[in-house]
Amino acid sequence: MSAKSLKIVILAAGKGTRMNSPGSEGLPKVMHKLAGLPMINWLIKSAEQLSPAQIIVVTGPDMKDLEAAVQPHTTVIQPERNGTAGAVMAALSALEGFDGNVLILLGDAPLLKPDTMTALIDAAGQSGLSTLGCVMQNPYGYGRLVLDKNGALEKIVEEQDASEAEKTITLVNTGAFCVEGARLSRWLKNINNENAKSEYYLTDLPQVAAKDGVATAVAMTNDPSEVQGCNRRADLSSLEKTLQNRLRFEAQENGATLLDLETVYFHFDTRIGVNVTIEPNVFFGPGVEIGDNVTIKAFCHFEGAKIASGATIGPFARLRPGVELEEDVRIGNFVEVKKSKIGKRSKINHLAYVGDTDMGDDTNFSAGAITVNYDGFQKHQTIIGKGVMVGSNVNLVAPVKIDDGAFIAAGSTITEDVPADSLSVERTKAEVRKGWAATYRKLKQSKKKKSA
Repeated sequence: MSAKSLKIVILAAGKGTRMNSPGSEGLPKVMHKLAGLPMINWLIKSAEQLSPAQIIVVTGPDMKDLEAAVQPHTTVIQPERNGTAGAVMAALSALEGFDGNVLILLGDAPLLKPDTMTALIDAAGQSGLSTLGCVMQNPYGYGRLVLDKNGALEKIVEEQDASEAEKTITLVNTGAFCVEGARLSRWLKNINNENAKSEYYLTDLPQVAAKDGVATAVAMTNDPSEVQGCNRRADLSSLEKTLQNRLRFEAQENGATLLDLETVYFHFDTRIGVNVTIEPNVFFGPGVEIGDNVTIKAFCHFEGAKIASGATIGPFARLRPGVELEEDVRIGNFVEVKKSKIGKRSKINHLAYVGDTDMGDDTNFSAGAITVNYDGFQKHQTIIGKGVMVGSNVNLVAPVKIDDGAFIAAGSTITEDVPADSLSVERTKAEVRKGWAATYRKLKQSKKKKSA
């Protein structure tokens, strides 16, 4: 990369009206999330890898949420949304006296990679101005890079202003530029708004620079998905797909096995250890940490859960926020666990609910058993010791404590603490009335005949 110092300007003032977000002004376009993180933050994460002297985010008026999201980086306001050149003009106060490289990026093209940014900076090293191009099979909506007969950039023309011949060009402008800071202010002041939208286009920079005898260098990316912009919800879905593919690849590179890539969805903060196997149709929400040698079977949903090494989860399991599973725990099919710590080697194998619980090591929580943690007003805790056997279809009515080695008989509803190594049975006495069912059926059939 160029030895010059670097500042990065990210243009993020767009309202995103075509996203149809709720509210009087709507959610700013760049605050729509990809893998749980606003798209602007994905771009900032990449930009930070270049270690710039400053990152400046250009926002619109009344975008407090956006300003908060990009902290601790600098924000400036573009008071009038009058085009991309107008947005960069708004950043000039933060660039005053800076003569290094200024990298200009679009906040709604969030998946640009650090290596591509570096290539764009390097391309500007000779002339002081570069733009990022990409060949697209369907270039509709993008500005076109018009080259002269020698292959040098002549101008950039927007879709609305392009002739029919220019619209056939597949080499497009991605919106990213690198400019020598000492010349930026003067070049911006020479841009006019004589175009179809009466806006000040940053894409006019090459023609303005040419008047100074400066040729614009073109850096290229061969990956159209890297520079895709976002204007509609459909674009957001497409960006999500691209990002998820990156996260899946990263998980595999770090030692996870994904049996069906396209059906595993990660959150931006998902952490996965080595030798983890993830079967199809698994969703990771925020705050999930997976240890080494874990097997996650199909159709599981996780949020806010920490899973230690050797655990086996699923299929069809749900782990909600506040779950901590220790080593070699087994959570089976149709089990939901919430705000609970499950000790080493304990098993909750099927058809169970465990909430607000502290469970010790080597405990078995059988099919159909639940912790009754909510009384309609408050949540209460269940404490289960080590080596406990909780039989099938047991209700543990919190607050309640089951001490080490206790045995809870199937079908019991436990409302009192159970001492260590005790058997607790809470059932009503069985009553059998012989012949009752036959008599009942005859009575019903007789009434039916009379009413016919």
